[in-house]
Amino acid sequence: MVMRIILIFCLVGALTVVGCAQARPAAGPLPVVSGENVYGNIAQQIGGPLVSVTSVLSDPNADPHLFEPGTRNGLAVSRARLAIQNGLGYDAFMEKLEEAAPSSHRLVVTIADALGVHGADANPHLWYDVPKLGRVAAAITTGLVKADPSHAAAYRAGRDRFVKSLLPLRQLVAQIDKRFKGAAVAYTEPVPGYLIDAAGLKNRAPQAFTHAVEEGTEPTPQAVAAMDALVTGRKIKVLLYNSQTVTPITERVRTAAIRAGIPVVGVAETLPPHLTFQQWQLAQTRALFRALSK
Repeated sequence: MVMRIILIFCLVGALTVVGCAQARPAAGPLPVVSGENVYGNIAQQIGGPLVSVTSVLSDPNADPHLFEPGTRNGLAVSRARLAIQNGLGYDAFMEKLEEAAPSSHRLVVTIADALGVHGADANPHLWYDVPKLGRVAAAITTGLVKADPSHAAAYRAGRDRFVKSLLPLRQLVAQIDKRFKGAAVAYTEPVPGYLIDAAGLKNRAPQAFTHAVEEGTEPTPQAVAAMDALVTGRKIKVLLYNSQTVTPITERVRTAAIRAGIPVVGVAETLPPHLTFQQWQLAQTRALFRALSK
């Protein structure tokens, strides 16, 4: 008797891709689900017609911190061959959805693991880290290739196109660094923190203020007073304001900045409709450049 032994191997990238997947059937695009539409848009650009991407967080008018997934989201996760999530607790709902619909055919890419970002105090807004966007694209591409190895060349070509398209954004960030290096700015919440660092700017907002706003709690009177002093004393060139998470305190800071003649730049956590990731980030960075130039 001839016995045939079929060995199935799961190749798992260190801290980046977990799970086991087989080559998908020829019919239909690869089903992909992303916790955030920022990564969903990148995955769609890389995969093109070979993928069908569903993004869970996609409403630019909603507060991501208050989001609760619904039945439709659970169905998308259950059908996905690749799941992309941010990690760092930002989209903990993804892990719950995955646990509710276990599958040996689903791969999971966690961007925080791919970038080696860990810790309770880490800034979770990783898509603002312009110098590392190439690594984000590489992690997503690795997941696509593992889930659908028959189209590996197409996915890698899509990755290369995406990375090349980031050049204007990278150049603008470098221009800000060269022209305004060390300039003092402040943000109401650390959404653009990685961008501020890459551009060589200095955030002066007290951590006690920004952390409280991010956690949805009330900043201490001391933190509020320190933030107010930055604005009323015109100690910053620009205020960056999270337009998706508005509280009475952050709105008051924004109003005070406008009255003091300090330019205010709105930033967001969710990709607006009808824009690519690159267009969105380039527009926000251009707004920052213009504000610094005033």
